[in-house]
Amino acid sequence: MQRRFDQLDDTWPAGLGRRLGAMLYDGLLVLAIWIVLASAHLAVVRLVLDVPADQVGTGFAQVISLRLLMGFSAFAFFAFFWTRGGMTLGMQAWRLRVQTRDGCSITGLQALQRFLVAGISLAVFGLGYLWLLVDAEKRSWPDIASGTRVVVLPKRR
Repeated sequence: MQRRFDQLDDTWPAGLGRRLGAMLYDGLLVLAIWIVLASAHLAVVRLVLDVPADQVGTGFAQVISLRLLMGFSAFAFFAFFWTRGGMTLGMQAWRLRVQTRDGCSITGLQALQRFLVAGISLAVFGLGYLWLLVDAEKRSWPDIASGTRVVVLPKRR
């Protein structure tokens, strides 16, 4: 269920610097999650499946299962925070929030759209995020594709 945010009149579109700062924070958190998952995956491959050490990571099933696990975990991290309160931990530190155009929390489908288009935006050397420098509403490709916007919240008084 979508939730309506308050302080809508006090927000403004987020710029590139704040977004990059939040992305760096969140990237480190996702990296930590990936380290834990890769360790667990290695333990399962070695201890449960009894694969010899010299064959770990060489099989197609091992590689694809780890990649899928990492991709799903990254999406789960972002979708969980975006759909609940509109802010990941990195976004909280930079006072950013993702929301719909009318000021509500985003849906799971919008989170998936943002996540997939964000990957494409980064894959083309960040062009999807640099786009906000020329967009009148300061929207990146993920914002445009999902019908959302990232705003800066005012400081608490």
